Amino acid sequence: MQSFPFTAIYAQDDFKLALILCMIEPGLGGVLALGDKGTGKTTTVRGLSHLMQRSLPDFPFVNLPIGATEDRVLGTVQLDTLINEKKIAIQAGLLAMANHGILYIDEVNLLNDYLMDILLDAAASGSYHLERDAVSRWFESKFCLVGTMNPEEGELRPQLLDRFGLSVTVHTPMNRTDRMQIVNRRLQFDTDIPAFLAQYETQEQALAERIVAAKEQVKQVTYDETIQVTIADTCIEHKVEGLRADILLLKAARAYAAFHQRKSVTTEDVHKVMPFVLSHRSKNYSSSQNPQQQREQQSPRDEKEGDSIRIKMN
Repeated sequence: MQSFPFTAIYAQDDFKLALILCMIEPGLGGVLALGDKGTGKTTTVRGLSHLMQRSLPDFPFVNLPIGATEDRVLGTVQLDTLINEKKIAIQAGLLAMANHGILYIDEVNLLNDYLMDILLDAAASGSYHLERDAVSRWFESKFCLVGTMNPEEGELRPQLLDRFGLSVTVHTPMNRTDRMQIVNRRLQFDTDIPAFLAQYETQEQALAERIVAAKEQVKQVTYDETIQVTIADTCIEHKVEGLRADILLLKAARAYAAFHQRKSVTTEDVHKVMPFVLSHRSKNYSSSQNPQQQREQQSPRDEKEGDSIRIKMN
């Protein structure tokens, strides 16, 4: 099944950017997208996976169903082979299958807490330990965890919410132009898929290469004491508990700088990623925005702003 092009997705700039940052810096720990059904969250994630496969052909996209069992998630020993052939054969679980790719969970708030804890631990550590029927095995699980949910259908526990590195809210567009543009693109895609894909071929390839280049350079991006002071003061101002937010803000800012081919982090980089890191960690953050965000919200949307990857991805 052909995915809708990532660069053709309109009016989802924040979600797209958060996903890109996690591709560049896996240590961010994934993205939680909150919002209404039918806003293109799944389409966006699948589009990114397809785009990444241009540069990384084996890049996996694994969908974890809400009803998945522990054995399906972690893996299991094939008892028939063990008994009949005296050989240890392990069927890999979804966590191992998602290694170096994306593990996607729709309606993540409906997943039972026990499995959620396992997933978040595996995502944070990059590996997990499987013990079944006297068999012990370590698996790599270096994936980007992407969860989507509608808050009206139930909340995540605060402890679990904090484990998602980034969070965005995906709104149903209430602008006439945005809605028309989204519908037109979808109908064009459904009517003639090859022709629609051809329109975005250059943008898709350029973005894939740009992400891979940033991924290779992110560890070399530097920061100074001014950046650390900005981050620390911001977290103190918003009464953020623990130091996870400080670390994630710095990682996200470095990823954003690398995406823009900069060798050092600027305060603008930090301000840009603040909503992704703090919106689900500070109750009062949503009521306070930095001047740059206020200017962006007050500016009218350009007809091509939905193609922000092509223009700037600011």
